[in-house]
Amino acid sequence: MPIIVDLDVMLAKRNMSVGEFAAAVGITPANVAVLKNGRAKAVRFSTLEAICRVLGCQPGDILRWVPDEGA
Repeated sequence: MPIIVDLDVMLAKRNMSVGEFAAAVGITPANVAVLKNGRAKAVRFSTLEAICRVLGCQPGDILRWVPDEGA
C-alpha cells in the first residue's frame, strides 16, 4: 500500500500504549491495530484530528506516501 501509517513510531516516541492511545482518541484498540497494520481503507477527518491532538503532531507525522514498486 503506498500510504504508510507511522502510528507505531509516534506511540513509541510518546511512550504511549495502544490501549491508552485508543481510549484518548475514542477508538477501539482493534481499530488502532487496523491503522498500524496498513489495513485501513479510510480515516475520518475527525479521527485524524483526534489522533493529532492526542499525539501533539501533524497529519504528515503519521501518514506518508511511497510510490508503488511498479509505478
